[in-house]
Amino acid sequence: MKLKGKTIKYGDNIDTDVIIPARYLNTTSHAELAKHCMEDLDKDFGKKITKGDFIVAGKNFGCGSSREHAPIAIKASGISLIIAESFARIFFRNAINIGLPIVECVAAAKEIKSGDIVEADFDKGLLYNVTQNKKYSIPPFDKAIQNIIDAGGLLELIAKNGGTL
Repeated sequence: MKLKGKTIKYGDNIDTDVIIPARYLNTTSHAELAKHCMEDLDKDFGKKITKGDFIVAGKNFGCGSSREHAPIAIKASGISLIIAESFARIFFRNAINIGLPIVECVAAAKEIKSGDIVEADFDKGLLYNVTQNKKYSIPPFDKAIQNIIDAGGLLELIAKNGGTL
């Protein structure tokens, strides 16, 4: 699997209440969640991104509550990949479960700047910052996680397999 996108960068400890404020949790509409994604941190987030862009962040991205709304809002906004130094474990699993690829790569997260164009090649285990001409190794997804991402999420994988994994 290969992805390419322009990056938008944030710092450390971006919590789920900043990703999608609690006042919007009464909706199940992914499009509505996307409209409010990151608005308390970056009110112009929706104007800055285009479908396929990447978020790059520091340590502990997705900390806070365990709600699935946060990765759903990010994915529905058009973000196709998150690169961070580290993720909160529950956010990591929720992102995978909804089919949003996320990658931990300390060097890339520190060096990539907002606006850089980055390519991700999950088959080769490589991030390539086209703008800075730098390459970074990333761990490949194991087969189970890759199957979930390829299907678009865990529920989609289960439906595709007739109700079983």
